[in-house]
Amino acid sequence: MKIALYQGPGCLNNVQAGFAHLHTQASKAKAQGANLLILPEMYLSGYNVGAEAALAQALPQSGLTAARETARALNIALVFGYPERVGENVANAAVLIGPDGQILLNYRKSHLFGDLDRRMFKQTGADFPIAELGGVKIGLLICYDIEFPEPARRLALAGADVILVPTAQMEPYEQVARHVIPTRAYENQVYIAYANHSGAENGLGYIGLSSICGPNGAVLAMAGTDETMLFADTDPAHHAAVRQADPFFKDRRPELYGPLSH
Repeated sequence: MKIALYQGPGCLNNVQAGFAHLHTQASKAKAQGANLLILPEMYLSGYNVGAEAALAQALPQSGLTAARETARALNIALVFGYPERVGENVANAAVLIGPDGQILLNYRKSHLFGDLDRRMFKQTGADFPIAELGGVKIGLLICYDIEFPEPARRLALAGADVILVPTAQMEPYEQVARHVIPTRAYENQVYIAYANHSGAENGLGYIGLSSICGPNGAVLAMAGTDETMLFADTDPAHHAAVRQADPFFKDRRPELYGPLSH
């Protein structure tokens, strides 16, 4: 699978412009042979928009028709963040749309970051589902979720080959992009694509530094701070060799880890 990752500012407080911008980026990714494009957290609306704007722009899954049409028209899978309307509440959500336009996964952020998240999002996720795309098992997390070891480990134990992480990582958390993401890939022997915003948004400065990492922790592609698109391929043979060389999951002793959940 060839993964494309878009890092950029998106379209603040304009969901329809966001759909159009997504189509443009998906066209660029497809022209480079990508099978899947991942974009940042709350990509459709912007992240630092406040509770009122998030609710005003929130969409149910049925409101993602334009993105589904883009996926189907270009024959490319899409992953992006959006404000999901759940009754009268908003969830920070990410969706995986297959190249046939079908919604394969919809994940809601499970770990909220500070007052910024808690003011906007009253609905959180509790499940870590996996979908298969082209023989590759994919899981989703969002931003702060990946900074905890447990969500990524849950996905890995459930068989995920790739974890896709839309994010809105701000200053001064460069250590997450530079160190935590390769570590999560290594310790779980999965590919991780971590798609961040660039620039600034309502006074919030983003660090960029999006990346795609391999199952041995190698950084396959990494952005700077500007708008860009990254590409990397997953390799089943390499993936199998990594897991065989270091059988972390065979050598685990889960009977020792019970207190971690208390």
